[in-house]
Amino acid sequence: MTMGALGVVYGDIGTSPLYALKEAAKTAAHGATVPPDAVLGVASLILWALLLIISLKYALLILRADNRGEGGIVALLALLHARNAQPGTWRSHLLVVGLVGAALLYGDGAITPAISVLSAIEGLKVDAPSLAPAVVPVTVVILVGLFMMQKQGTGFIGRIFGPVMLAWFAVLAALGIHGIVKAPAVLAALSPLYAVEFLIHQDFHVSFAILGAAFLAVTGGEAMYADMGHFGRLPIRLAWFAICLPALVLNYFGQAALLITDPAMIENPFFQLCPDALHYPLVAFSAVATVIASQAIISGVFSLTQQSIQLGFLPRMQIRHTTSDAIGQIYVPLVNWLLAAATLGAVLSFGSSDALAGAYGIAVSLLMAITTLLAALVAIQWGYSPWLVVAVNGAFFVIDVIFFSANSIKLFEGGWFPLLLAALVAFMMLTWRSGVKLVEAARAKLRQPEEDLIETAVNKCSARLPGTAVFLASAPRGVPLALTQFVKHNRVLHERVLLVTVLIEESPHIPDEERAEVIEIIPGITRVILHYGFMQNPTIYDGLTLTCRQGMLPGIDLSDITYYVGRETIIPREDVPGMWVWREGLFAFLQRNAERSAAFFGVPTKQVVEFGTELEI
Repeated sequence: MTMGALGVVYGDIGTSPLYALKEAAKTAAHGATVPPDAVLGVASLILWALLLIISLKYALLILRADNRGEGGIVALLALLHARNAQPGTWRSHLLVVGLVGAALLYGDGAITPAISVLSAIEGLKVDAPSLAPAVVPVTVVILVGLFMMQKQGTGFIGRIFGPVMLAWFAVLAALGIHGIVKAPAVLAALSPLYAVEFLIHQDFHVSFAILGAAFLAVTGGEAMYADMGHFGRLPIRLAWFAICLPALVLNYFGQAALLITDPAMIENPFFQLCPDALHYPLVAFSAVATVIASQAIISGVFSLTQQSIQLGFLPRMQIRHTTSDAIGQIYVPLVNWLLAAATLGAVLSFGSSDALAGAYGIAVSLLMAITTLLAALVAIQWGYSPWLVVAVNGAFFVIDVIFFSANSIKLFEGGWFPLLLAALVAFMMLTWRSGVKLVEAARAKLRQPEEDLIETAVNKCSARLPGTAVFLASAPRGVPLALTQFVKHNRVLHERVLLVTVLIEESPHIPDEERAEVIEIIPGITRVILHYGFMQNPTIYDGLTLTCRQGMLPGIDLSDITYYVGRETIIPREDVPGMWVWREGLFAFLQRNAERSAAFFGVPTKQVVEFGTELEI
């Protein structure tokens, strides 16, 4: 598990040495060179950022805030019960903050592959400056291949991620030691005094710019928390403290030692650490490592999309499971190609890792601040002393805000790009969430109570058809609109009727023994409520199969039943209270293009009948 965590969790932060110290040193440089005291200050700043933010805050503190083993922004929202919060309450405001945090991961997902792969391919320019025009085309080819590969699944590649990244961290450490041996005086930067004195003696705007550049060394730390459910708390901590942290510190100090001995190496100190004969192999190895880092963030975006769909924050989309033996291996075609377009757009627009560094960091620092805030509220909810939580999380929140402020000065240098992407995603999430509530309110007005169904079944149906019918219900109460339409037009009912509702709980996984809840309304009419966690695939057929196997639905042949599904057409109306009409129009567009209910919930397509209904919102 520790080896797997190396490949998936630490790919992003593990490739930060390609560009982090270089950008921070350039910011602190006076002209074409950087003074030794500035180099020591930057190295000390990066070291203590890694220790405070990644080691202390994430590895030791934030990893405690798990939802039955799962982590990430969505897990925090579930723990705080913000999903069904009433409008105007503090929990509803938390939902908005949390969805903004989730949306920021999409902005990060577009920038990470671009800056990582670009910074690796730029190593070609160290020995052959004439290859500079080839950097962007080669990067585009690699990224296109990466996004095309997603539909094949990452099972095989995932098995080699860990060993490759272990070798990568070994190379980082070896290069760092090679540099430190030449200038052992760099070890003085282990003292935090160098970082503090360096920042104090700079102009205010220069100090902020250096903080923003140094923050690039800790981007990727959020993956430790987001991927906790895949590997567990102990393997993630072990991989960090035993392998990643020592290798990263050695490499950053090795680069700093190189700049002390030869300040002219500031253009690319990472590759200059390497002996000349190994430059091209190191470029190739760096490209492999950055592809792994990119794959990790892409898989994280797929996982976040799945969780957001299950919890009702995004419209239903086609989700393909690329392997039958690993629950986390999924492919979301629409998200994959939208992410590809944003990533390639970033590469072509910015053109270099230096330019992209301006776009990188602002979204991640804001996401880290939101995570700290939500984790503090979870800790208070769990009974920890509010004074202790405010003292500890408050200190980290201040650090997060400082880093966010430092990155904010890069807003017009490219920081607007991930924020714009995040704003679009957050707006779509909030629009979808509000629209779903309006639709459910419209359904509730049309939905018959169960008493009317009993009256209809007993007195108003002219006949009972042989066989079993399953009506999909969006709510665990009342009569599904599809059943109302069926009885209205046909005046008959099947001998056996199942009203099936899927409920996504705020836990990541629901065990099989708690999957189904069966309630007999009257003989022949049964309500079945299937409970799934937000990390699970909510398949109705599998749920009913399990329910039958458990003996809760005797006498039903699932191969000989008909599923009746309602398909709603949304009509935006100005005279009906709700959102602005143009937002309702956007919701209607999303709803029309969402994955059909039958396909999303795994209903056998040859057994489906759809009933159309118009709903005004």
